[in-house]
Amino acid sequence: MSHRYIILDRDGVINQDSDQYIKSPEEWIPLPGSLEAIARLNQAGFSVAVATNQSGIARGLFDELALNAMHQKLHHELSRFGAHLDLIAYCPHGPDDGCGCRKPEPGLYRQIAARWGISLEDVPIVGDSLRDLQAALAVGASPILVRTGKGRETEKGLDQLSPIPVFDDLLEVARYLTEPKER
Repeated sequence: MSHRYIILDRDGVINQDSDQYIKSPEEWIPLPGSLEAIARLNQAGFSVAVATNQSGIARGLFDELALNAMHQKLHHELSRFGAHLDLIAYCPHGPDDGCGCRKPEPGLYRQIAARWGISLEDVPIVGDSLRDLQAALAVGASPILVRTGKGRETEKGLDQLSPIPVFDDLLEVARYLTEPKER
């Protein structure tokens, strides 16, 4: 089985999203099926990374300790399913900081590609917002939209991008990527 890679957005894909930002482990609540989805991807030989904009840090809403605590909870919850993430890349900057890592800029994806030592060409990147998809297209990856989080809203404006597959949630994506294709 050849090794495969996938990159996931966090808020709205793995866990519930909030317009007030996810600021603490208590507010970090996994979406139904998302942890099972990551377990399924792991079992099928995928390395799984998360790339997440966390401008709440720049906005002073929480600090990196709080973010680490949220990610500890994510790792702990995944371990109950025998699942794991290979890495989490996050952008702590605000929209006006001019960084190259805040999606729709592709910097986070490039960091992950460098860590893995791979090209992201055709690597599935799952997101719920237009900026996730734009950043994926910028690195030649294969963007996938989920309808969780901001996904339904994003889907309405998709016509300006090349055809992008849309799934109800991460578990549906994982099934699609791991089940043998009927030809």
